[in-house]
Amino acid sequence: MEVEIKLRLPDAAAHRRLSSFLAPRLRRTDAQRNLFFDAAARTLAAATAALRVRLYGTDDRAPSRAVLALKRRPRIDAGVSRVEEVEEPLDPALALACVDEPASLGRVDSPIIRLVAEEYGVGGAAAPFVCLGGFRNTRAVYQLEEGDSLGLVVELDETLFDFGTNYELECETAEPEQAKQVLERLLTVAGVPYEYSRTNKFACFMAGKLLP
Repeated sequence: MEVEIKLRLPDAAAHRRLSSFLAPRLRRTDAQRNLFFDAAARTLAAATAALRVRLYGTDDRAPSRAVLALKRRPRIDAGVSRVEEVEEPLDPALALACVDEPASLGRVDSPIIRLVAEEYGVGGAAAPFVCLGGFRNTRAVYQLEEGDSLGLVVELDETLFDFGTNYELECETAEPEQAKQVLERLLTVAGVPYEYSRTNKFACFMAGKLLP
C-alpha cells in the first residue's frame, strides 16, 4: 500500500514560490513521461486500476530508465492518498518497443503483466494492450531537515496534460497525519496557498480535464 500526502497548488506562481523556498534542499529533478496501457474496452480503468510505463529523461527516444507499475483501488481523503501499488524496473529499450507496439507489452516476462492477465484478462490475444496516451511530469525532489520535519523527502510536481497544467506537493510516508502537519506548516511559512487534492493524476488524464 502506497500512502502519500497530496497537496494541490493553485497556479504557476505558487509553484515558483515554493520551488524558490525549497531550493537549498533540492536533491534532484526528474523529467518523466507517463504512459498508460489498457484493453480497448478500458477493462482496467473500469476496475479502478492503472497500468503505467514511466520513462525518465528528456530524450523520448533514449530514456535513462523505465519503470512498470500497476496501481489499484485508489482512495484519497483530506489530502491523504492510499493506493495498492506494485512496480518493477523495465529495460528502457523494451519500454520504447512497447510504446511503439502496445500489444507487445502482453508478451513481456513480468510478474505485473502476469497479474494483469490473470486477474483482469487483459494483455492476451483476446484483449491486447493499447496505449491510452499519457502526460509529462517534472518532479523536483527535496530532503527536509531532521527534527520536527521528520526528515521527509518531498516531491514537487509540475504535470503537463494536453488540456492544462497541474501543480502538486507530494510525500510518501508511513505517518500520514504527522507528515501532513509538517507539509502544511512548511507551506504556511513559505506563504504558498494550497488545498487538499481530491483526485489523482490518472483520474485527471482519463477525465480529460483538471479535477480538484
